[in-house]
Amino acid sequence: MITAKIARGAVIAALYAVVTIILKPISFGYLQVRVAEALTLLPILYPEAVPGLFIGCLISNIYGGLGPIDIFLGSLTTLAAAWLTYVWRRSWIAYLPPILLNGVIVGAYLSYLLHIHILLAMGSVATGEAIAVLALGIPLLKQMKKMNVG
Repeated sequence: MITAKIARGAVIAALYAVVTIILKPISFGYLQVRVAEALTLLPILYPEAVPGLFIGCLISNIYGGLGPIDIFLGSLTTLAAAWLTYVWRRSWIAYLPPILLNGVIVGAYLSYLLHIHILLAMGSVATGEAIAVLALGIPLLKQMKKMNVG
């Protein structure tokens, strides 16, 4: 059972990294819809998704070109959001951490890195995150529950 959980976490990490890197033009910057963020709801079903999302984000941010702040702070933000999603997995509140944390934290440092107004950066990152989580992540989660994947 442990091997299956490690493998699932690794697959989640790989999927996150590959999707983000392949869709690089829309995955980075203050106007972004990081499609792989749909996976941020997986901690609702699988605790091993928490480290998987962190590792996938870390790998993809290395390729993003925004430097150490994005690599480390962005990845730690994903880790915190994934953990909170897991903690609140029995409530609709579980959908909010990826949207709110990325909007605030990633938006704040993107404002600094890209020299844009902080509210514009926060709002646009949160909007892109909401699209990924709500429009893509919720249907993915429902389909996985329906198929009893895992």
